Amino acid sequence: MDWQNEKKKLMAHLAAVVREARKRAELTQADVAERVGVVTEVFGRLERGYLLPSVPTLRKLCHVLRMDANVVLGLDVEKEPSWLKASEPEADDPPELRRLGRTLRRMDAAQLAVMISTANALMRHTAQRPDGQAE
Repeated sequence: MDWQNEKKKLMAHLAAVVREARKRAELTQADVAERVGVVTEVFGRLERGYLLPSVPTLRKLCHVLRMDANVVLGLDVEKEPSWLKASEPEADDPPELRRLGRTLRRMDAAQLAVMISTANALMRHTAQRPDGQAE
């Protein structure tokens, strides 16, 4: 699992846990933001899953909302979220393929479209050669 996907899932998990704890404590977003020491808009982004808090802010959130940091981070062994469970190890890809994957993940949609077109053309060209080898 790549870090960006894992980060998004962590942000969504954290947002849901914090929102539930805030509502259970019968506090508004402004109440929590003030007690934690952040502006309401920042807390709102965190609660909607668009932001990960800094470690000091996370500690304050846990204190203000009376939450265990392990639960907030999805580390509660009994309630471990599926996204945190270890996945099956992938087959060892060659370094060139891993480098290509990292490069592709940094591309925008237009760049990816060009790469797909280029890869398809290369595969068609290679398939037409009698020896199956590229020039």
